[in-house]
Amino acid sequence: MDINDLMAPPPIQLPADPAAELDPTLTSTAFLHPESPLVWATRAEAALAAATSDETKLVAYAAARTGYHRSLDRLRANGWKGWGPIPWEHPANQPVLRAIAALARAAALIGETHEYDRCRQMLSDADPASVARLLD
Repeated sequence: MDINDLMAPPPIQLPADPAAELDPTLTSTAFLHPESPLVWATRAEAALAAATSDETKLVAYAAARTGYHRSLDRLRANGWKGWGPIPWEHPANQPVLRAIAALARAAALIGETHEYDRCRQMLSDADPASVARLLD
């Protein structure tokens, strides 16, 4: 989908992430805001960077999967109907796009090619430039 598609719904502009003013790397932030895509995207990215064994790959996948689902919850709660632009340029959208990319990367890490392709397409549909920024 083209981000300028006239048939598409208006671009989503999420409100600030609930953990935006906190340190998303802290466990206390995760307990305070488990609904935060920022918390889970940050955790997934760190876990992906440290994923060297099968166990750590699964931990990265679990954090990424959680971030993805928290992102879908946040999008739907703010009017997203399952498709349409989610522009990277709006800072509050970035944790959601990062979480989708983290799931794509984690899926690739464990050999789940179909899930990688699906998440890559979702990023492309949301904001085509985000693919190069987050995956390539």
